[in-house]
Amino acid sequence: MHIGKAIRLERIFNRDTKRTIIVPMDHGTTVGPIAGIVDMREAVGAIVEGGANAVLMHKGLVRCGHRSQGKDIGLIVHLSASTTLSPFPNAKTLVGTVEDAVRLGADAVSVHVNLGDESEAKMLTDFGQVTSTAQSWGIPVLAMVYARGPKVRSEFDPEIVAHCARVGVELGADVVKVPYTGDVDTFGHVVDACCVPVVIAGGPKLDSTRAFLQMVQDSIKAGGSGLSVGRNVFQHKNPALLCQALSKVVHEDVDVDVALAMLEGKE
Repeated sequence: MHIGKAIRLERIFNRDTKRTIIVPMDHGTTVGPIAGIVDMREAVGAIVEGGANAVLMHKGLVRCGHRSQGKDIGLIVHLSASTTLSPFPNAKTLVGTVEDAVRLGADAVSVHVNLGDESEAKMLTDFGQVTSTAQSWGIPVLAMVYARGPKVRSEFDPEIVAHCARVGVELGADVVKVPYTGDVDTFGHVVDACCVPVVIAGGPKLDSTRAFLQMVQDSIKAGGSGLSVGRNVFQHKNPALLCQALSKVVHEDVDVDVALAMLEGKE
């Protein structure tokens, strides 16, 4: 592996556990400044305090979330965008370049692809171009790959999720982000078919913190490498404490009951 890429991956993955807690904060482009990410410096500060490994955001927000003191955190610059105001919200387009991310000091870039959408061909073309460019710079690529389109019966179907993950690997991603399939056995199949780390997405805001922590733990048991979750983290009543609990589950293999007790005991 390119030594530059290896060094950058160690900034977004715990080098001892080879796992990661990534908190995406790119939602403002898609749905607007929702609760939890109105004040970016405050939002990033809480995530850093809790011990997350990396944050993910669009290029224009980097200046808003950067802190000049305290602990450091990995930075992933997101290159894809669409809005819910569009008649084609699943059609992602590139709004930044690998070079933009390099200039911003990013440790990695991310690209979003929705397989099954009418614009799939364009998204795959963009994805392939980004991985080629990133390879020449030694920049890791995180691919968010989901199945969303008229032929998709369920984006959580294990076979479909496995297909999504495999597309990410085959087109050059260094980390693949996909939905959790719902159980350890089927997600294990997804992970087994990938030769790069697989992290889970969070999906809609969950009502239960226990359910969220259990999903994370189960994905780890299946061989997953952690999570890339936004709303279920930054919209929690105490994101810093939640990140501490997540760190126990992800990096120390602490049981959900213990992590939850720690979380509730400090609230």
